[in-house]
Amino acid sequence: MERMGSIHRKVMVRQHKAEVMIAGEQLRLRLHDGKLIKDHRYHLRTYPNCFVAQEVIAWLVNHKEAPNRQVALQLMQHLIEHDIVHHVCDKSPDFKDAKLLYRFRKDDGTFPFNTEVKVFMRGQVLYEHLSGRDSILQLREEKGVSYQRSFPGCQLIDWLLQNGEVPSRRQGLELSRTLLEHGIIQHVSLKHHFFDSALLYQFCINFRRRRRLSELLSEGEADAEGVAPQRQEEEHPDSPFVLRKNAPPPVEGNTTFVSVQRSDLKVASGARGGAITNQQAGSGYGNPNSLSSVPVVRCNPKSVLRRNVTCEELLSPGAPFIRRVLTVFGDALGWGLVVRGRSPCYVQAVDPSSPAATAGVKVRQFVCQVNGRSVLHLDYRALRKLVMTGPRTIVLEVMQPID
Repeated sequence: MERMGSIHRKVMVRQHKAEVMIAGEQLRLRLHDGKLIKDHRYHLRTYPNCFVAQEVIAWLVNHKEAPNRQVALQLMQHLIEHDIVHHVCDKSPDFKDAKLLYRFRKDDGTFPFNTEVKVFMRGQVLYEHLSGRDSILQLREEKGVSYQRSFPGCQLIDWLLQNGEVPSRRQGLELSRTLLEHGIIQHVSLKHHFFDSALLYQFCINFRRRRRLSELLSEGEADAEGVAPQRQEEEHPDSPFVLRKNAPPPVEGNTTFVSVQRSDLKVASGARGGAITNQQAGSGYGNPNSLSSVPVVRCNPKSVLRRNVTCEELLSPGAPFIRRVLTVFGDALGWGLVVRGRSPCYVQAVDPSSPAATAGVKVRQFVCQVNGRSVLHLDYRALRKLVMTGPRTIVLEVMQPID
């Protein structure tokens, strides 16, 4: 188990690198389509397939990939640090908001094809092939829990052999374990390494999903820090229980998050951006481009749970919980719920006027699955990341206490 914990920490870092590569490639293609990447002449020399930093910064802001030029600058610097973009002459390690020329390494053949990149590309090809017709990625069940687009380990190795991806079963096992250790696939409940058995696995990355560049900054910080101790969960400024940061005092007319029953109601005025939301950090409820009307308020620093509950208790037969499947159709502001906890996560607060409330999400519900993927053993940061990087419509499987 300790070894799996170490592997999981490394996987989180590698998954972030993979997400940066995907986001960088999607940005590169969009800039080509927008004609921002082209040949530029500078000091009597022509530089092919490059772009002007100031133009791309403005493009990111205009296309809502960043709320302002400063964040856009941070995003591009993130791509430089991950060897996606570089200055045409490699004179500057920093991305500057100026009339300087930069280029994607994939456009000039300088992209570093190291072991991690090769494993990532192998995983991407396998994902595309496995997602075709007669796919082995199907709805399956393990220990009473259903998982969408999952596959038994032995069946993946069978597929690799049948399609000529590996010459032997032993090499198929080695390839599968490498994919797991690099964050491409994982056991559905994160409990096991890869085995040539009936244990179920899933792809961790949806290679086809459109990435928002603003996701990369928060993901990189969370992966670098790892799982924060429980006592920091309430105090960390990036906690989902702080509705907004660096904002003026509360004003009237904002929405409220209901965290408990009306008899012992605790609410926090503010926008839904502090909960699970698909808006960029710093956007407001009424005006996505302004912070002026958004208060900074702690949202329910005290847990709403009446007692602590373990994953084993939730899954045990006859436990006092009702399993419910809820479909939440996110709107322009997000989903309107706040999650908390470390294995299992639970609903700490719900915006009464949000899609989550409409779908039947309630406080004290424990989140078991998100879009068919088990999340019982994830902490709130990983769960938030999973929801934020997924589709706008989410299918939640929750366990609701029997009152």
